[in-house]
Amino acid sequence: MMRVRTVLGDIDPAALGVTDSHDHLFFAAPALAGQELDDPAAAEAELGAFRGLGGAAVAQWTPFGLGRMAGELPALSRAAGMHLVAATGLHQAAHYAPELLERLRSDGLAEFFTAELAEGMLVGDDPDGPRGTARAGMIKVAGMFHGLDGHAREVMAAAARAHHATGAPIGIHHEMGTAAVDVLTLLHGELEVPVTSILLGHLNRFPDPGLHRELAASGAFLAFDGPSRAHHATDWRLLDCLADLASAGYGGQILIGGDNVVASSRASTGGGPGLPYLLRVLRPRIAAALGEAAADAFFVANPSRAFAADWR
Repeated sequence: MMRVRTVLGDIDPAALGVTDSHDHLFFAAPALAGQELDDPAAAEAELGAFRGLGGAAVAQWTPFGLGRMAGELPALSRAAGMHLVAATGLHQAAHYAPELLERLRSDGLAEFFTAELAEGMLVGDDPDGPRGTARAGMIKVAGMFHGLDGHAREVMAAAARAHHATGAPIGIHHEMGTAAVDVLTLLHGELEVPVTSILLGHLNRFPDPGLHRELAASGAFLAFDGPSRAHHATDWRLLDCLADLASAGYGGQILIGGDNVVASSRASTGGGPGLPYLLRVLRPRIAAALGEAAADAFFVANPSRAFAADWR
């Protein structure tokens, strides 16, 4: 039976509702020092603003080791009245201390991801720390700029093994929107992950309609997730890219997210636009340009399929 795995348990995909398909409630990386998302009260306020506009769910793509604060997520979900999908996985090697990566490799990356999906996530960023009851509902991995390095291939191979063990969907960070073909070749072509379990992220950062149609033809989900303070450079091309895909018959594979990774992006406590922008500004623009049915697909129907799995 297909279910969406949230931090409070598995739910019917039809119950997921209006979804921000790629965002971050908590995030901390050395490259963004001083702009950490690490305030539970601010996260609750942001979720409240999103819910006030009709939002029902957020997929947090923050993987292990980047301040995802997994121990805070169940209480936050209850307090905000929102479904939260959390991620296991790893980002690019540059985000981690070499000794941490070596420790995770020695213990087995696939086994680590599988345990977080099936048993419960570590509540902090210490691999020796306690494990909570909240389970991850997806695996986050990352490519490099126009290619895949050894770390990316190793992590994706582990993610594929964890997928085959659990059924979990895999979301991919594409550096500046690139290397998506390489990722599909590896995950689907070589590692036999079904394309319906592959979520290609950040495609808005490489606004090439021809490439987008090629990726869509594979059957994978395509995530456009950039109207945040850090990732807004190609916002002006977004509607054109969505319209092109929809006109080619690929509207059923599009996901929309905010990808807010810095504290200044929050609408409630920073300079915005934050989570509310998706429903306050972007959804009405999509509906005006492509119709209400397309907007509902992007925010409701598509995420209910993308984040669902026949969990094993």
